[in-house]
Amino acid sequence: MTPERPAPQQRDPQPGIVIARPFGIPVYISPYWFLIAGVFILLYSNSLQQTVHGSTRYLVAAVFVVLLYASVLVHELSHCVVARAFDLPVRRVLLYPLGGFSEIEKEAPTPAREFLVAAAGPAISLALAAVGYGLSSLVPDGTGRVLVTQLMWANLLVGLFNLLPGLPLDGGRMLRAGIWKVTRRPGAATIGAAWTGRVIAAALLIVPFALFARDSNTNQVFDAAWLAIIAAFMWMGAGQAIKVTKVREKLPALQARLLARRAIPIPASLPLAEAIRRADAAQARALVVVDHEDKPIAIVNESAVMATPPQRRPWIEAGSLARTLDESLVLPADLSGMALLEAVRKSPASEYLLVEPSGKVFGVLTTQDLDHAFARG
Repeated sequence: MTPERPAPQQRDPQPGIVIARPFGIPVYISPYWFLIAGVFILLYSNSLQQTVHGSTRYLVAAVFVVLLYASVLVHELSHCVVARAFDLPVRRVLLYPLGGFSEIEKEAPTPAREFLVAAAGPAISLALAAVGYGLSSLVPDGTGRVLVTQLMWANLLVGLFNLLPGLPLDGGRMLRAGIWKVTRRPGAATIGAAWTGRVIAAALLIVPFALFARDSNTNQVFDAAWLAIIAAFMWMGAGQAIKVTKVREKLPALQARLLARRAIPIPASLPLAEAIRRADAAQARALVVVDHEDKPIAIVNESAVMATPPQRRPWIEAGSLARTLDESLVLPADLSGMALLEAVRKSPASEYLLVEPSGKVFGVLTTQDLDHAFARG
């Protein structure tokens, strides 16, 4: 029988809608942003009742929200521009209801570059606040001045808040760079900055309760809920940084050669029971289907074998439980660490064929064994 066709390669899910590509960097906006933006517009329009009359306040509120997120976008793009100046690839910028995120694919190679990439965001936000302060004295009284003043305060708040020394904030990355410089241990620096971020998150969580205990009116309830949400996102972001660091610490142990299973070649027409007998005799744990020239063409799926009742195995051809090999499922046996994970991520499968530089088959790597290696670490 013909080995089954490989499953289509999984694509990275899109995080939202692409709204722009400044400097060639795709900017995605979360669908939830429109919902939260609508809430912001309603809340902000209520605060404008004393200064802007009629339905105009809703238009002013909408303009403010758009300009606020434009400021956030400029903040994130500043990170990207500095990162690219240091030859760090930028994948995309994400705008979500609580702010933005620059997805830089490589870590800065030195503490100094890490510091500069992180500091670019708060620096541009504070610069925008300074520009707003200068314009506020030039713009005449009215709607224009209200917008300029509010944007000035918003950018000032964004800049100062991001300078707080805890991950996932920019100040946390700057703190990480400092610890990294002193200790020369980037992993330990990340853990330290992440736990500082958790302390800040816990402190922010205490503030809402203090506000609510002092005054339980509607405005205080909203402020308390808003701070609580920010604290929760900070806590989760810091936790994610800790998790990623622990994963990276396990990378040196992830070597394809050490995780590989010994494999034996079999023809596709061989009965499954006989293939299993040969593998047991050779103390092998994987079956590779070869053609008449002994060229590997497929790998027998272990899960399919285990699901086949023993009484049926003499009557089933091993090739019927195999997955056809394409180029993405053939990996160098020397792969290790992040390179190994990236190769597996690009082509999701249950088994991969490992080959020597000469092209000779070394063995089979299963994602199950890769997962177990992480669990042991």
